[in-house]
Amino acid sequence: MEDYAFSFWIYMGVMSVFVGSAVKKILASHIHAMPSLVTWLSATSLAERFFSFCLSAFFAVAALCAACGINTSKKGVPASRLSTEGKAVFITGCDTGFGNAAAKCLDALGFEVFATVLNLAGAGARELKRTCSSRLTLLQVDITKPEDVQQALLDTKDKLGMRGLWGLVNNAGVCVNFGDAELSLMSTYRGCMEINFFGTLNVTKTFLPLLRQDKGRIVTISSPSGEQPFPCLAAYGASKAALNLFINTLRHELEPWGVKVSTIFPAAFKTGQSSNVDYWERQYKNLIQNLSPGLLEEYGEDYMLETKELFQSHAKVAPEDLSPVINCITEALLSPKPHVRYYAGPGVGLMYFIYSYFPMSLSDRFLQKLFVKKKVMPRGLRKDSSLHCLHSHNNNNDNNINNNNIVKSEM
Repeated sequence: MEDYAFSFWIYMGVMSVFVGSAVKKILASHIHAMPSLVTWLSATSLAERFFSFCLSAFFAVAALCAACGINTSKKGVPASRLSTEGKAVFITGCDTGFGNAAAKCLDALGFEVFATVLNLAGAGARELKRTCSSRLTLLQVDITKPEDVQQALLDTKDKLGMRGLWGLVNNAGVCVNFGDAELSLMSTYRGCMEINFFGTLNVTKTFLPLLRQDKGRIVTISSPSGEQPFPCLAAYGASKAALNLFINTLRHELEPWGVKVSTIFPAAFKTGQSSNVDYWERQYKNLIQNLSPGLLEEYGEDYMLETKELFQSHAKVAPEDLSPVINCITEALLSPKPHVRYYAGPGVGLMYFIYSYFPMSLSDRFLQKLFVKKKVMPRGLRKDSSLHCLHSHNNNNDNNINNNNIVKSEM
């Protein structure tokens, strides 16, 4: 009996390590790990059956180690990459951030890179000229202007000649809003849609013939906020949700043409103007100045001030190392079998795991704790709101009395 108890505890210890390492790998993966999860759980079930047939702990442990070794050896085999020779890639939004870093990386790998910037005389464009090879071509493009996109197509065709385009990296985008959905200005919603959705849509449709010619790749930088209800990101998230659906539909439609389509969902990184204090101040002042007096009264300026400060603090602690996203872009362009979805950066895999497999109430709570931890309540929901409403009501009555007196005196 004691021998059995000893064997049982050995078994339980090994199982804990085995299953724990499995979960750890799944959370660190691209959530393409359900087949692996099934495999690991099957191995656990088989081990359980072995014990029920009175096999010794030694053989059970040996079987588990063998299964673990097989799985690890498969994971350890480096994936082959396609050659970059003769391949051209078009990247949008290369002034800063992911686009700038991707242009430099892909140029170093040997791609012929067409990089779009908003300003050819800007710091980002000058850096690319200084650090990249002569293969890189800079194009001044505002993706919201159809004439700029058409000119970029003509310039790209002139360089390519009879060749097609291997890769399109849809990177250009903007996150101009912070604040509750009700507080976000209509101009903000339209601005996000114009750049993140319609601009990317126009670029993709314009360059599709060149991509189909080369049976190339489309890689789009999206956002988890396009699939999950991040607080205070309604305008940005809605534009990314529209983009996600378009890209996913395109993936099905382009499969017969041999064009592979991937979407990257990055964590929060320090890019563009996100770490610029003046940027957040301008956004805040613009919101306050254009908000209706009624909403400003209901929510309170201190409520919106806290939101701005939370966004600023979130941006300050965001990682500066963009390599997780750049590595995903590279893999999507060069892997013989690229993933449909890539999750890049700390915490994204865990977030999607919780979102996919946990109850919605827990997922929502996780998002609220992860992103914007509001402490200030809207003014209309505070304990003194009833007194505030009574005071407002009395003021309205006083105003009505005064108005009536004015009317009577005029009569």
